Amino acid sequence: MIVLDTDALSLLMRNPPAARSLIDRLGAVPIEEVATTIISFEEQVRGWMSRIARSRSGAEEVDSYLRLHRLLDDYGRLIVLDYDEEASAQFRRLRQSRLRVGTMDLRIAAIALARDATLVTRDLADFGKIPGLRAEDWAAQPDQPC
Repeated sequence: MIVLDTDALSLLMRNPPAARSLIDRLGAVPIEEVATTIISFEEQVRGWMSRIARSRSGAEEVDSYLRLHRLLDDYGRLIVLDYDEEASAQFRRLRQSRLRVGTMDLRIAAIALARDATLVTRDLADFGKIPGLRAEDWAAQPDQPC
């Protein structure tokens, strides 16, 4: 199974030219083997809610709500992995290791570890610190180092 972290998923949703390599690699994976996490959903919803709260005009507020709705639609088409008991146990184990990795990233990693999945991310600097986690950058161009 392939799990997309928040950054990789955001890249896909924006679909800039930089996403081409990621899209090509994902095209070779059966769709039922690609997922994201409820943690990524939480992170993205929090981001849009924050933007809504900071809106200075009606137009900005309307645009933010439209984008939040688009996010909901996008997640409705994805397999979203839960933060379950096994992920929670993995998270507690990782926290005890005192890794210098953010809480939300640790939760995403815990879900991937609990599912024995490969995490697709551009953040190998942080996710690479997590023992036993398979993390790969599929957005990197083949001739560029990951």
